[in-house]
Amino acid sequence: MTTTVHARPATKARMTNTRRSSLAAGICYLLTFISIPTLFLYNKAKTDPDFILGSNDGMPVMWGGVLELIVGLAGIGTAVALYPVVKRQNESLALGFVAARTLEAALIFVGVASIVSLVALQQDFGTAPGADTSALVLVGASHASSYQWAFTVSQSLMPGINALLLGTLMYRSRLVPRILPLMGLIGAPLLITSTFATVAGLNEPLSAWSALSALPVAAWELSLGIYLLTKGFKPTPLIEALDAEEAMHTSTI
Repeated sequence: MTTTVHARPATKARMTNTRRSSLAAGICYLLTFISIPTLFLYNKAKTDPDFILGSNDGMPVMWGGVLELIVGLAGIGTAVALYPVVKRQNESLALGFVAARTLEAALIFVGVASIVSLVALQQDFGTAPGADTSALVLVGASHASSYQWAFTVSQSLMPGINALLLGTLMYRSRLVPRILPLMGLIGAPLLITSTFATVAGLNEPLSAWSALSALPVAAWELSLGIYLLTKGFKPTPLIEALDAEEAMHTSTI
């Protein structure tokens, strides 16, 4: 008598919560770079004093606003995704990172509201017969200036603070190769110093110093996003403990 043995189908590896967190954080970090085109989309609204007058096309500015809203939400997403993991290293720093990311997003939203309001005013009053052009130009300049300063704080100062907080957590926990958070920890003081110099009138927002000081933090965030998306967290004792707790919880259900 011949007995047929059926091979048991291979069990598909289950994705752990820590891997889901790294995937979500990686995707969100890469999404924070989606607003780069706003440098061109906003250019006319920020630099042309007469933008609020006439029939200038406001659609590029509106699309730029959409991109920046995505960036703000993605920034919050990075903090929400990483918090359950990094709080095991240091809960105070982890909470600080969540708070800083939330504040950054709020300031981004303020900037978007300012620049989009400029377009709304241009559409409503820019071509109205008998409009006070001098008053409109002054209002337009006010909105453009509000956006510029909201941008300076939200996307220059806050990324430096975020790099200090998350860079410290990642460096100590070894969740990623240490060279990555080291870029953030080196770049953060440069970016923060450059931003304070801009606020004090000692530096221009678009100067070579501003551009160079932003590069290390930008490289840190981009490389972190790519690493978390493709590799996930390194198998450190912290990750092993979290995965073991998850497995134990799953086995008791």
